[in-house]
Amino acid sequence: MKKILAIAAAAALTAGVSAFAANPFSDVSTDDWAYQAVSDLSDQGVVEGYPDGTFKGERNITRYELAQIIARLMAKEDQLNAEQRATLDKLAGEYADELANLGVRVSNLEKKVGNIYWSGDARMRYQDFSNKDRADKWDGRMRINVKGQVNDSTYVQGRLDSNMDFKGDQTASTSMGQLFVNHNFGKDVSVRLGRQPIVFGDQGSWLYGDSTGYDGAQIAYNNGKLSLATGFGQFNASDYDGNTTTQKDITSLKSTDFYFAKAAYDFDFAKLGADYIKFQGHDYKADGVANPELYGVNLTIPVQKFNVFGEYWKNTTADDYDTAWNAGLSYGAANWKKPGTWDLSVAYNKVDAGVYFGGTGLQTDVLSNLTGAYKKDTYQYGTADRVKFWNALADVTLAKNVQLHAEYAFDVKTEGDDAQDADDAWTVSLNYKF
Repeated sequence: MKKILAIAAAAALTAGVSAFAANPFSDVSTDDWAYQAVSDLSDQGVVEGYPDGTFKGERNITRYELAQIIARLMAKEDQLNAEQRATLDKLAGEYADELANLGVRVSNLEKKVGNIYWSGDARMRYQDFSNKDRADKWDGRMRINVKGQVNDSTYVQGRLDSNMDFKGDQTASTSMGQLFVNHNFGKDVSVRLGRQPIVFGDQGSWLYGDSTGYDGAQIAYNNGKLSLATGFGQFNASDYDGNTTTQKDITSLKSTDFYFAKAAYDFDFAKLGADYIKFQGHDYKADGVANPELYGVNLTIPVQKFNVFGEYWKNTTADDYDTAWNAGLSYGAANWKKPGTWDLSVAYNKVDAGVYFGGTGLQTDVLSNLTGAYKKDTYQYGTADRVKFWNALADVTLAKNVQLHAEYAFDVKTEGDDAQDADDAWTVSLNYKF
C-alpha cells in the first residue's frame, strides 16, 4: 500500500479531531488531494516525516510504520466515536505482533476500545475409529467467543459451539458451551461462576477437557510460577450423546456433584502438576464403586526443543482396573502465527475403565473401546476393562492462524472378558483461528 493511501485511511479515523493544520512537509502540495489528511495527522502527532522535511507519500508503507500510526491512534482513542474505535480495534488485532514489538499491549485495548472482544476457531475433521463397529466420520465445528469487560476487575465470557455432521445423519447443533463471570482480586487471585472450561491432567487425553467444561464455581491463584485452583460443580452433560450408565462405565458422573483441587509449579527445568477429584451423592454401585475419588500427577521436562512427559492417575475407590498412565516424547512447537513451524509427539498409554469417565482430547477416540461407542442403530458401550495403545500426534502451521493436525493410534490392545477387538485409528483436521 502506498503511504499516502494509508494516511488517508488513518485520517478517516480522526475526522473532526483537528480543524486546521499548517503544511508540514515540503513534498506535499496544498493542491494535493491528501494534503488536509497529512497535515491534520501531522499536527496531531500521528504521522512523522523524514529529517529532510519530506513525507515520501508515494513510497510503499511497511507494516512496522503502519503499526506506529496505529499505536499513536490508540493513544487518542478517547477522542474517537464508537465506529472509529471499532475500526481501530480491528487494526490493532491485525498488527498485534508489530505493536507488541513497539511495547504496545493490545490486550489493553479491551479497556480502551469498547467493552466487547470477539474471537473464535473452526475445524474440518475426518476420523477413522479403532472400534470396528463405528463408521468413519466427517464433521465440522465452529466456536465463537465473546468477552465483555464489565470493569477493571470483572468480565463476562461466553462461547457458542456449532457442530455439523457432513457424512452421517448430516445433523447440526448449536449450544452455549461456556457462560461465566470472572472477578479478579488483585493480579493473582480470581473467582469464576458459571459454565466454564476445565482441564484435568497435562495431556488432556483421558479426563474431562476444555471442550466440555463444567457448571459450577472455582477460586484460583496464579503468580506465573505457582498455580492453584479449587471448586465444585457438575460436568456439562450437553457435550455427550445422551448415553446412560452401564455396568462397565462411570459416564453418569456427568450429572453428579464433584469437588476438585488442582496445583502446578514451573521449576524452569521441569513442570509438575497434580489433580484431585471427589464425587458426591452418586449411586453408582457396579463393582462396588460409589462416589469415586481420583488423583493424578504429571511431569514435563523440557530439553532444548524436546519435552519428556508422563502422567499417572488412580481411582482410590475402584477394586480393580483403577489406574491410567502414559509416557512420551515431543519435539518442536507449532506457532499459530509462524507458518512452517511444527511439532510431533509420541506416547504410550494404558487406561483402565475405572479411571476414564468420558471427554477426551484424543480425536481418534481410542478410548471408546472402554465406554460410549456407537454400534449400528443403537448405543452400545465398549466392553473393555483396559485399553493399551501407542499414539502419535503432529501439528504444522500452514499459514498464519491455520494449522493441520493429525493423529495416529496404533498397536491398540483391549483387555477384558467381553473386550472387543480394536484396529489402528487415525484422524486429520484443518484448524483455523480468528
